[in-house]
Amino acid sequence: MEKHAEDARRKAMVIDIDMLVPKDHLLRKIEKVMDYDWLYERLNPLYNDKVGRPGTDPVVLIKMVLIQHLFGIPSLRQTWRECDVNVAYRWFLGYDLLEHIPHFATVSYAFCNRFPAELSVEIFDHILNKALNNRMVDPSVVFIDGTHIKASANKKKFQKEQVNKAAKVYDEVLRKEVNEERAKLGKKEIEDKDDDEPPKGEKTVSTTDPDCGMFVKGEHERQFAYEAHTACERHGFVLAVEVTPGNIHDSVAWDAVYDSVCSRFPEAEALAMDAGYKTPWIARKILRDGRIPVLPYTRRHTKKYAFKPWDYQYNEALDCMVCPAGGAAAPHYHRQKWKTHLPQYAERMYELPLQRKMRC
Repeated sequence: MEKHAEDARRKAMVIDIDMLVPKDHLLRKIEKVMDYDWLYERLNPLYNDKVGRPGTDPVVLIKMVLIQHLFGIPSLRQTWRECDVNVAYRWFLGYDLLEHIPHFATVSYAFCNRFPAELSVEIFDHILNKALNNRMVDPSVVFIDGTHIKASANKKKFQKEQVNKAAKVYDEVLRKEVNEERAKLGKKEIEDKDDDEPPKGEKTVSTTDPDCGMFVKGEHERQFAYEAHTACERHGFVLAVEVTPGNIHDSVAWDAVYDSVCSRFPEAEALAMDAGYKTPWIARKILRDGRIPVLPYTRRHTKKYAFKPWDYQYNEALDCMVCPAGGAAAPHYHRQKWKTHLPQYAERMYELPLQRKMRC
């Protein structure tokens, strides 16, 4: 029988904590390029060294949150526990093996009550500017997508509320374009009905976290969640983020992300997105700004008995697409049914002036 190894768990040693952290560790790379002087200048006015107990180093609190997000730790409580036992985390915070790590409640209180609300955005901009100054960012092609983040809220604790449906971003633009077309045809403009009450809708609101939204998609489990709409470039650098409740569609939050990216990076040439962003408004806005929308192919969303896109033909004389029903305001009949209605629709088509565009 071989001799058992000696138990060295209680053996006293004198060692440098820097030797225990691998040279290629991610936190070493971050510590090499980051500077924290501007953070001390920004946060020093929030502390008073003459009154009360000495405060915890604010940079340490920010580093703990950075560790949480870098390594995907679910909560601050678990981050505090990991920092207590992980040598690399202690090295990054500047603590030795025997010092007590700041409690997670201290971190939470600092970000909720002491630090300004815009601090997170300032840190994000500072890191992005460092990447830009070192020519590490290529914003010529931007990728936009949304990720659902489960909220810490019980899905069984909710209440139904009647809320006003928010108007879509493009409603006013659409009304203006329609009125321009109606003016060319000599028709009366469509007025905005400001006096009418906005349409009502029912909303599921969590009693634990009212800011989140009920997320239901396909076979996924119903849950309260948030959605982070993120824009990044080809090297993985995040350019803009917009966080919304989980029940907000991707196309609704797209405008805020797009405007943020294009205002800061006007050199963006193309935008790649998934099918959730494939709407006429998004494609129109990108094309009118002189950029290229990169969107996947999607099947038609019409009923089985409706006309297919390839059933329409282009009429050069009228400069329009003519439907199989003869070009009238196309009812979506089955092929066997629209044949009986073809004569009256064809007659109506030829009665219209040739100068007027027919739209099916």
